[in-house]
Amino acid sequence: MKDLSVFFKKSELIPAIIQDHESGEVLMLGYMNEESLRLTLETNKTWFYSRSRQKLWNKGETSGHFQTVKDIYYDCDEDTLLIKAEQIGAACHTGNRSCFYRKITEE
Repeated sequence: MKDLSVFFKKSELIPAIIQDHESGEVLMLGYMNEESLRLTLETNKTWFYSRSRQKLWNKGETSGHFQTVKDIYYDCDEDTLLIKAEQIGAACHTGNRSCFYRKITEE
């Protein structure tokens, strides 16, 4: 396994984009610290660090809408993750499948 500390050289938190592994739909964006990334790799479920609550959280822990990790990619700067996952239920806390259900631009 790659040394996880390389991803956290610039910041203690890095963005993690969650994408449906089959459709490619972007489901959500969360932030990870080194511990949440380690837990994600160990459990094959997504873990994040809540900036507002200042604590770790497991996606689906309360709602049952878990994300099973299929693949994890990192960008060329090693400071952003792309996680392809199987989403159970809604990814968004609003009940929408994706957190990206609103548009700024008009059609």
